[in-house]
Amino acid sequence: MCFGVRDAITLARRTAAQQSVTVLGQLVHNQGVLEQLHREGVRFAESPDEVRTDAIMITAHGASDKRLTAARLTGKKVIEATCPLVHYAHRELRMLLVTGYHPVIIGQRGHVEVNGLTEDLDECDIILTEDDVAQMIERPKFGVVAQTTQPIDRVRRLTDSLRRRFPKSEVLLQDTVCRPTKERQQAAVDLAQQCEVVVVIGGSNSNNTRELVQTCLKHCKRVHHIQSSAQLEENWFSADDIVGITAGTSTPDWIIDGVVQALKSLEQKVTSSTELAAAAH
Repeated sequence: MCFGVRDAITLARRTAAQQSVTVLGQLVHNQGVLEQLHREGVRFAESPDEVRTDAIMITAHGASDKRLTAARLTGKKVIEATCPLVHYAHRELRMLLVTGYHPVIIGQRGHVEVNGLTEDLDECDIILTEDDVAQMIERPKFGVVAQTTQPIDRVRRLTDSLRRRFPKSEVLLQDTVCRPTKERQQAAVDLAQQCEVVVVIGGSNSNNTRELVQTCLKHCKRVHHIQSSAQLEENWFSADDIVGITAGTSTPDWIIDGVVQALKSLEQKVTSSTELAAAAH
């Protein structure tokens, strides 16, 4: 887990031990972690109006001022678990706005972090592909930030595309992709280049996990995205495969350890099956 997610989970547990608390949205994009937190007394809701607990918690993905204000107007205690690197993205975006740049956010439209960055803006462009850039209109100055879990290569490529499409405009990129994401993406490249199979562990709705899958697929043809060891299938593997494992930033150690143990058991089964087949011939 990255430090932002780990800190958010710790804060939720500590708060739940002291008072009743409801998290607005998903604290992290991992179903196993959410179920565990629910067992420990943490509640979840989509709107402040639904909250019946003493406190409201903002997720690691952050929130807009509009959403924070709505939470505070309930009269309940509001606790922020926002990752410091998401706070940094918000600050960089505000600096671009006050210096006259039209805001461009590279990220997944509708993702909670992107919503937090854009809900307070009168206008902005949210882009994720070259087609999105092609639909933009010319502005004198474009200020670009990114969802913190976007691949840095995509951010640079789309920024360059903006410069080519609008050669008369100033295009300023503020790099808000977090270091853990950059390091994990590079590690995934190094891993996939060495393996016949890569298993990526993380929530089905985790953006950074899905990005890891896409990164690995560029270097390895057999990549499988799972949320837990229960989803592993024996027919994915052969006895002589080198299998790599990576995980999203919200995947806890206990889920990763479970996958490692399950893979070791599968290794014995696949090897035994291969030996039996060879003996039969």
